[in-house]
Amino acid sequence: MKMTFRWYGEGNDTVSLTQIKQIPGVEGLVWSLHDEAAGAEWPMDKILAVKKAADEYGFNLDVVESVNIHEDIKLGLPSRETYIENYIKTLAKLQTVGVKVVCYNFMPVFDWTRTDLFHPLPDGSTALYYERKKVMGIDPKAFLEDVVKQDKAGLTMPGWEPERLSRIKELFDAYKDVTEEMLWSNLQYFLERIIPAAEQYGIKMAIHPDDPAWPIFGLPRLIINKTNVERFLKLVDRPANGLTLCTGSLGTSAANDIPDIIRTYGDRIHFTHIRNLKRFDNGDFTESSHKTSDGSIDIAEVVRAYHDIGFTGYCRPDHGRHIWGEECRPGYGLYDRALGIMYIWGLWDAYNNSK
Repeated sequence: MKMTFRWYGEGNDTVSLTQIKQIPGVEGLVWSLHDEAAGAEWPMDKILAVKKAADEYGFNLDVVESVNIHEDIKLGLPSRETYIENYIKTLAKLQTVGVKVVCYNFMPVFDWTRTDLFHPLPDGSTALYYERKKVMGIDPKAFLEDVVKQDKAGLTMPGWEPERLSRIKELFDAYKDVTEEMLWSNLQYFLERIIPAAEQYGIKMAIHPDDPAWPIFGLPRLIINKTNVERFLKLVDRPANGLTLCTGSLGTSAANDIPDIIRTYGDRIHFTHIRNLKRFDNGDFTESSHKTSDGSIDIAEVVRAYHDIGFTGYCRPDHGRHIWGEECRPGYGLYDRALGIMYIWGLWDAYNNSK
């Protein structure tokens, strides 16, 4: 297993490369060009600037998260051809700096949904939180504005960009007649064009599950359970078409047996996000520490499943709590993610030594 750490870039992250370098076992940065709009061809000079920064600290750039997919591709509009071509051109550039995996998602409008960015926890920390009743019956634009204004750091939040907020009504109007089956069809079209190009460039595509694992504001969701994962993998049944298995996204649903999904589709999991959350009976959930007993996901068994299949893909600790007074991008501070890495490594070492 190769450990990585998500980094948002110079001037766009409260965590420095110097700090990341001191976390044991971290080999690479999970990165993106967050100032590039979905559908744009990434400029080579910006890619090389990230590589230069990573090289100074000995980090690889094997994993990109994300090369965002333009909504016209998800909607199946004729203009998707231009955006798919730009995507392929970006993949060609990424392989020149050693990129091996591209994480992406196919969620309409929202990349992820939470109602509170700094919800207080009993231990005095704060964390991302989802309150079911806040999402029901509210105008999406009003909802977004309420959440975005909670951000203290004033940094970019992928999936919640100002330009997306400004077009929210337009986007919802565009999706009003899009069914789940239509979205599946548009995803297959994208994959049939992208996967051969990814193979040509030695890149594996890794779709991220929908977060949370159910429809939001009436928008269809696809990557939400084992059945749909299997359907997705069969759309283009080739090794380059794979998964970013996020325990937190799939773990929002108690029906998902994540260790079973890992053991079943391990050879198609190219990247994993490991995090914990605590589910409540009313449909709410809160992010928690990685420790198994602090949440509803058996992180110890998740790591055991990866160990059992001999997982050699890429891993990163996903969202962490905000602890010790840290002010940071919601979910992406230094301290709790570093603790999460050490919890994962501790489990991994224990399974190694139990042979």
